[in-house]
Amino acid sequence: MATSSTAEFAQALWYVAPGHAEIREEKLTAPRPGEVRVRALFGALSRGTEALVLAGRVSESEFDRMRAPFMGGRFPFPVKYGYATVGQIEDGPEKKGGRIVFALHPHQRLFNIPESATVALPETVQPQRAVLAANIETALNAVWDAAAGPAEDRIAIVGAGAVGALVAFLCGRLAGAEVTLVDINESRAELAQKLGVRFSKPEIAKGDCDVVVHASGTAAGLHTALALAGEEATVLELSWYGDTPVTAPLGGAFHSRRLRLISSQVGQVAPSHRPRWTHSRRLAAAVALLADSRLDALLAPAVPFDALPQRLPDILDARNGVVCQLISYS
Repeated sequence: MATSSTAEFAQALWYVAPGHAEIREEKLTAPRPGEVRVRALFGALSRGTEALVLAGRVSESEFDRMRAPFMGGRFPFPVKYGYATVGQIEDGPEKKGGRIVFALHPHQRLFNIPESATVALPETVQPQRAVLAANIETALNAVWDAAAGPAEDRIAIVGAGAVGALVAFLCGRLAGAEVTLVDINESRAELAQKLGVRFSKPEIAKGDCDVVVHASGTAAGLHTALALAGEEATVLELSWYGDTPVTAPLGGAFHSRRLRLISSQVGQVAPSHRPRWTHSRRLAAAVALLADSRLDALLAPAVPFDALPQRLPDILDARNGVVCQLISYS
């Protein structure tokens, strides 16, 4: 393995207090055996999760389970958090040098990471689009959990954020499926069209669905999801609310329609695939699914890494319309 002769310094984004973040510098030693050094090219913010981290709203009961790979610090603050980085290997085994990879790593310009924790990008996947890898891995796991399949007459996804939109994109590729992306923001209709699925506002969405996926992160969205479900249908809860209590309308026709309300979380492979699939195999499959230029519609124009501390509150505000915020390290 090639190694650096001198230590280098790297800049990383840290969440340090409610509503506040800063860029800190840390010293890097030479990569150890089995490690590579990656220089970040692009990254992405996970608006839902990182908004809760920035606000200090990670439940104490979830401090350990919500740790991201290679996270620094401890919840609630200070933490070096994030899980969407695309970069170029610049130090490591000779045959790996120069390779563009995706890594579940916090927002940082330069870092050492086990080579086994990187996924090489196929030539068909653009580096900017590859920042969606963590989100589409979550979406893929959700589709498995929901057991959505070909010829499902009606599938609804409530909430057109990054993960919800990607669930709609994957379901839209199922033969014979009628897939509708449901959101209160009418501007999401253009996104749905680009992804090849239908769009509806909640109040006019078709009910009697076979599968409903909820990804809006709001109690109102969960109410909509349950209302759209048909007889004995599955409602998959994909939202994470942090420490916010959420009410669910489990009276009315919930029991008489025999609805199934189940959760999905990317920390474990869906039970239907767990005997055969590892986390690394699932992530590699997710990266390969990004070879579709339609997904560029999810990405907001890049924000420079150095500007993140000042821009984060606005970027992570659900009212600004951003689906997935791209970060540029150049």
